[in-house]
Amino acid sequence: MLFVAVCSDKPGMLDTRVSNRPTHVAWMESTGGGVKLAGPFLDDAGQNPIGSMLIVEADDLAAAKAMLAEDPYAKLGIFASVDVKPWRVGIGKLG
Repeated sequence: MLFVAVCSDKPGMLDTRVSNRPTHVAWMESTGGGVKLAGPFLDDAGQNPIGSMLIVEADDLAAAKAMLAEDPYAKLGIFASVDVKPWRVGIGKLG
């Protein structure tokens, strides 16, 4: 089952986010395909990341939340909020 996570950064977390990006990317790659698609939300100028969107595959909502809790960004307390919802492809395809 697919889930979408919308993560909003706390103010002032840009330096922490940027300096920990390699660890975050390594974690996504280590999920064995659990993270299907991911990327940052950007500020109004389109320059700096202010949050993240991830599409993950998991057995259920609890498993998706458990996976996302292992994200180094989550462990570092970068996110002010994380909203996780079941999701399915309507148009297009993941691949």
